[in-house]
Amino acid sequence: MKSDASVSEGAWAAARTRLFGMRKNSAAAELTLDQARLPRHIAIIMDGNGRWATRRGLPRTAGHRAGVEALRAVIRESDRLHIGALTIYAFSTENWKRPGDEVSALMGLLLTYFRSEIDELDGNGVCIRIMGDVDGMPSPQREALRDAMARTAGNTGLKLNIALNYGGRDELLRAAKILARRAVEEGVDPDSFTRGDFEDALYTRGLPDVDLLIRTSGEMRLSNFLPYQLAYAEFVVVDTLWPDFDAAALREAIAVYQGRDRRFGGVKGSKEKKA
Repeated sequence: MKSDASVSEGAWAAARTRLFGMRKNSAAAELTLDQARLPRHIAIIMDGNGRWATRRGLPRTAGHRAGVEALRAVIRESDRLHIGALTIYAFSTENWKRPGDEVSALMGLLLTYFRSEIDELDGNGVCIRIMGDVDGMPSPQREALRDAMARTAGNTGLKLNIALNYGGRDELLRAAKILARRAVEEGVDPDSFTRGDFEDALYTRGLPDVDLLIRTSGEMRLSNFLPYQLAYAEFVVVDTLWPDFDAAALREAIAVYQGRDRRFGGVKGSKEKKA
């Protein structure tokens, strides 16, 4: 008979695999994904840049630069896999509280990123959407963001949504205000508004809900990211720090997602309509 300790360890291992995904030493590069069951919309909380740098005796800004390389690889792999939409959490409204030199470095990286990547993104048909308060960004960054959105607006490939100066609660409040203004200015009965009307007032209008949320660095929180759109998302949390997250890690996370039983509040095999 197995000891209580071994049973407990086995149960934890199974639970950990389900929540966190497979171990890093699994053959992720050899995974065969079911092309018919790819997530339509992937969201990523890119966490761990600072810890990655600190562990190497480097300034935190070096971690952010390394994180840009990881982002490039993930965008390319998402495009290669024909994922419909990829939403990345780049800079929250709370991130302004970080040390001034770190914020300044992040703003500089933002400009460098768009200048160096926009030709490739546009050439590959990527459509860029900025989610967040663009008007609240510094002038050079604000213009770069608007130019990127305008340049790629007509593209029909991967929908790349970049959450910048973004807060999930702020997004919900913004949507409520949009509908309130409609009610006042157009004389619309507030009771007539539908869930579709509300979703059209979100930054993600026209996009499917998030199917898969990936968070790196092992943290177990949403950090004010997409509270509405993540209602039925599958969560995959990995211990890997963001700069070490690569195309193989993305495929591994998708494989974990494809192993989940998504019931949307129903029962497997039920013919009832999904919630």
